[in-house]
Amino acid sequence: MKVLIVKTSSMGDVIHTFPAVEDARRNRPEISFDWCVEEAFAGIVALHPAIDTIHTVAIRRWRKNLLDREAWREAAGLRRALRAGRYDLVIDAQGLLKSALVAKQAAAPIAGFDRSSAREPKAALFYDRRYPVPRELHAIERTRRLFGLALGYEPDLSVLESGIQPPAGGSTFVGEKTAFLLHGTSREDKKWPVGDWIETARLLVEKGVTPVTTWSNQAEKVVAEAIAKAVPRTELVPKSPLAEIAAVIGRSTLVLGADTGLTHLASAFGLPTVAVFLATEPGLTGPRGPFSSTLMAPPGGRVAPAEVVAEAERLMERQMVDQAASKR
Repeated sequence: MKVLIVKTSSMGDVIHTFPAVEDARRNRPEISFDWCVEEAFAGIVALHPAIDTIHTVAIRRWRKNLLDREAWREAAGLRRALRAGRYDLVIDAQGLLKSALVAKQAAAPIAGFDRSSAREPKAALFYDRRYPVPRELHAIERTRRLFGLALGYEPDLSVLESGIQPPAGGSTFVGEKTAFLLHGTSREDKKWPVGDWIETARLLVEKGVTPVTTWSNQAEKVVAEAIAKAVPRTELVPKSPLAEIAAVIGRSTLVLGADTGLTHLASAFGLPTVAVFLATEPGLTGPRGPFSSTLMAPPGGRVAPAEVVAEAERLMERQMVDQAASKR
């Protein structure tokens, strides 16, 4: 059986789909999976060993260039590639009109959330098989349940495994305890103040941990350089391709991050990960992992650096205990 997964964006949503793929790999090992994803996240999808072909879309870019012939040629090429895949089933794991339209291009039966479960109810009109999955569940569990219903098995929700490993590389800081500080995020109201990042870096250095940070745009570069200037022990990783940053993150001792996709990635790698949420509710979309924790700012309050570092220490200690127990 050949299945196409449609989950185009965002990075966090893509990462939330990995446990469902891991369930399917264990319960239906005869199935082969391809994936259709936004071009920016193709490298993230490639981290899962069960994915064969990765088809890329550029919906965001195409929308901005509707009169560009090249955009139309790319869209037509995607349509041809999806139809050439001859899929037995397409699973639209996103539940949006845009993802349903992409799924339709494969000319194969489509499975997805039913009208009451999809994020955009009209998307269900495009599906051949519609499944009810409660909306009050975490996004990871919703996707796992959808895959189970579509592929005929019951996922073991007592276990959470992403099935991904960090890419090769990222060994710059071999032998050091490192904490990757993921300060960048898409919205201003999600950003932890620069002063709090600096104080966190100072506290980490006092505990023998080397702070590491990077940037992906000019605004983030200003923050990263401010941290490094205030705390000279901080290692500044230059702006790099996503796969290289993922490799460095994957070999870090722990990760402290804002509400951003790379924080979800660290959690999926199984690293001690503390996520700082300021303006969004983590309940249904927050990072999930064996050593992951989310600190939410109270209304009108803040998350203190000392609280973040203390939580990181707790997670690292729990990881050590678990690793020692597994060796017995």
